[in-house]
Amino acid sequence: QMHLVESGGGSVQAGGSLRLSCAASGYIFSGYCLAWFRQAPGKEREGVASIASYGIATYADSVKGRFTISKDHTQNILYLQMSSLKPEDTAVYYCAAEKSIGACPLSHVFKDWGQGTQVTVSA
Repeated sequence: QMHLVESGGGSVQAGGSLRLSCAASGYIFSGYCLAWFRQAPGKEREGVASIASYGIATYADSVKGRFTISKDHTQNILYLQMSSLKPEDTAVYYCAAEKSIGACPLSHVFKDWGQGTQVTVSA
């Protein structure tokens, strides 16, 4: 089982930027479908961005053009660069991983999850 630890959350004003990191231990990233999810108070968890083992990224419509998912294979770190943040981006953000060399849609079922990091965007 992959152990995932998120960091980089915090409070920012609307229009600002944050970069989230997800450090993985126990396995190497190659061969894994990786993703970021978020859950706002009173709402269901939603997929934000995913990246396949071969590098293709998928984004939720709500974050396209503002968020960028990337990964560092050498250090086993997954990133989420968030720009032009909006109050509606406020949520706990989670990283997730599942061993898969195929497509990596946001609807993929993920086995391993981090504990989450809070992002708060004020108007």
